[in-house]
Amino acid sequence: MDEKLIEEFMKQKTFAVVGASSNPEKYGHTITKNLLDRGYTVYPVNPRLEQLHGVKCYRSLSELPVKVDVVDIVVPPKITGETVKECLKLGLTRVWMQPGAESAEAVEFCNKNGIKVIHGACVMMH
Repeated sequence: MDEKLIEEFMKQKTFAVVGASSNPEKYGHTITKNLLDRGYTVYPVNPRLEQLHGVKCYRSLSELPVKVDVVDIVVPPKITGETVKECLKLGLTRVWMQPGAESAEAVEFCNKNGIKVIHGACVMMH
C-alpha cells in the first residue's frame, strides 16, 4: 500500500461516500459517521436516502454541489465500475475503494485514466 498516497488523500477536506447507508451494520453507515466525526465535509451518495447523520444525501456524484477531493466507494464491484466512469466524466481524481468494493477492471480504469486510486485498505484505519 502506498502510504504517501494515503497521506495525500487524508489531508483532503471533502469526501463523497458512494454507498452511504442508513443501516448501522453497513460500512457505508460507519464510514460516513467516522469521516464526519473526524471533521471532514462529507457528501453521502445514495439514491434512496434523503439524509444521513443529519447531512443531506445526494442521488449521484453528478448531483453534488461541489467537486469533492476524494470519492470513497462502498458499493459492490459492479457499481464501482460505473462510479469510476462517472468520476472521470466529472473530473474527480481521487478514488478510495473500500475492501470488497474494488474490481481489477475498476482499478485498471483509474490507472489508465489518471485517477489516483487506493484499494485494499479501509479509510477508517488511517
